[in-house]
Formats: sequence, C-alpha cells, structure tokens
Amino acid sequence: MRDPVLAAVRSGLVFLMLAASAAAYEIEEERHFGPEDGREISVLSTTDLASIAPVLEDYVASHPGQRIRYEQAASVELFRAIHDEGAVFDLVMSSAMDLQMKLANDGFAASISPDTGKLPDWARWRNQLFGVGLEPVVTLASRQGLGDLPVPRTRRDLIAMLRENPARFDGRIASYDPKLSGVGYFLMSQDSQQSESFWRLAEVMGRLNARLFCCSGEMIDELRAGRVAIAYNVVASYAARFAPDDPDIVRVALEDYTLAILRSALVPTNAANPAGATDLLSYLLSEPAQRRIAASSQVALIPGTGPDPSIHLRPIRLDTGLLVYDDQLRKAGLLAEWNAAMVQP
Repeated sequence: MRDPVLAAVRSGLVFLMLAASAAAYEIEEERHFGPEDGREISVLSTTDLASIAPVLEDYVASHPGQRIRYEQAASVELFRAIHDEGAVFDLVMSSAMDLQMKLANDGFAASISPDTGKLPDWARWRNQLFGVGLEPVVTLASRQGLGDLPVPRTRRDLIAMLRENPARFDGRIASYDPKLSGVGYFLMSQDSQQSESFWRLAEVMGRLNARLFCCSGEMIDELRAGRVAIAYNVVASYAARFAPDDPDIVRVALEDYTLAILRSALVPTNAANPAGATDLLSYLLSEPAQRRIAASSQVALIPGTGPDPSIHLRPIRLDTGLLVYDDQLRKAGLLAEWNAAMVQP
C-alpha cells in the first residue's frame, strides 16, 4: 500500500523541480577560454560571443593560469538570473543600461577598484558600475532593397520614404520587440524622449507590418537574407562584423540624432572570484582591449583608442535617471503606445 504522506512529499518535490526548471533563465551560448585547470572567472553577458571572443582570447593569452567561462544571454534573462534567481557569476555585462543600473541600485553590485584609466566620469556609477564600450545605435539598409531610392539621412527622410513606397517596404522593416528585449524597451524609451518624430515613425512601421525581433543579430540575418530592407535600431558592433564582406549593407547614423548606449559591467555581491573579475574588468578598460572594442563599434569610449564620436552622437549617461524607465506605470504606458502604433486596423 502506498504511503500517502510519502506520495505527497514526492509530488511536492516534483512540482518544485518543475517550477524551478520553468523559472530558470535561458542561456543562448556558452564558451570557455584558457586552460581547463585555470582559475575560473565566470561571465554572464549580453555581448555576442563572436564580438567579444578576440578580447577574451587576448586576456587569457596574457594571463597564464586564468580561465573564463562565458555565458551569453538576452538582457532580460541576464537581469532575472542575477536579480531574481541569485545566479552566481563573477562579472555581469549588459547593454540594457536601465537594468544594469537597477541591479546596482538594488544592492546587487559590489564596490570594486579596477584600473579605469581615462574612463569618462559619465561612463561609471560610484565604484559599482563601469562602461566598457560605447555602442552607436544605427539604421541598416539593403542597397538592393532600397533600389533607386536615396539613403535616408534623418528620421524625417525615413518616414517620408516609407510612406511614399508602401509596396516596397510592407513586411520588410525590422526593429526590436520592446516587450521581449530589455535593450529594445530601453531604446524605445530613449527614442520617445528625443523626438516626437519617433512615434510618427513607429506608426508608419506598424502600418507597414514591421517585423519585431529579440536582438540585433536576428535583424541582420533577415537583412542579409533579403527578407527585410530596413532594420531600425541595430547595435553598431553587430553590423561591423558583416560590413567588410557584405557590400549590400548600408550603415546609417541618422543625422537628427544617433543614440549611443554603454555596455556596462558590474561584479555581483555574491561573486565567487571577485578579484579575478576585477582584474578582467581592468583589462577590458585597458588601451589594447579598448582599441579592439572601438574597432568593432567604430567609436571610442576612452579617448585615443579609436574614432572620435560624431557630432550627431548622443551617448547616454550612467546615472540614477535611468531608473525612471523601470517605473511600472511608465513602462505599461510606453508599451501600450508602442502596441497601438504596431497593431493598427
């Protein structure tokens, strides 16, 4: 005869295991750098592995005995892993500036003292959050997709081009889905602060059945495959990897303004190897690493390590003003306005 108490306990354990599995954050990709028996530094990051790998390879080559376990995740998943699930990592990097600031402000970031060199004051918050790369946010276009149309130079140009050529662009515009992507929501909120023309652009994209994606890489894949002609709000370093071997891609830094986000890093308070993480962060802020990072994004965060910012670039500061975008009423209002623009009769 089955023990009903034991059966209940087993059922409860199964339920808890299933619930934990369902709640677990999702990893997109994982890779190890350095010797198997090295002292491990665990990194959780939104940065595409292909983009950051050369820098990490340089680090382990110049630091014998160190090993890096690098896990790539979407910005919302990264935030959930650290804030909600207590995942243990030594260094956390993300381009979702508002979510990183919330982690630091909510007490999840340790105070550390890396070698920051000439890092600008606006690119750090206290001794807890540090910018590691400046990322322009650009529009990409397919030369073939545009045909004989001129490349738009401003959002006003882009709106006019889309309105006047609906057949050409119907279903062939890509952008972030702010409901799925932390970076996408942050960029939408920043765009809405910069200019009223953004909402006109959103309405036009919605009328033309814009396709929404989780990340820059997917938008670029669709652009290169010829399934979309315009990709709005793409992180520049992703585009840089394809530009040399794909002459069809046109990178457009819109001249009314070009946002630039900071990829930022923090060491969680529960890090197993905070000293190793601090050393790795110091390397990421060193001149050799910054030159590699700036070559990818095509703009220098630390002066003298790459191209100077253009006059149209508007870098976003690391400060507590970013927390306004986490307000749930504000977020619900922005997403409702976005949804109204995207889903039209």
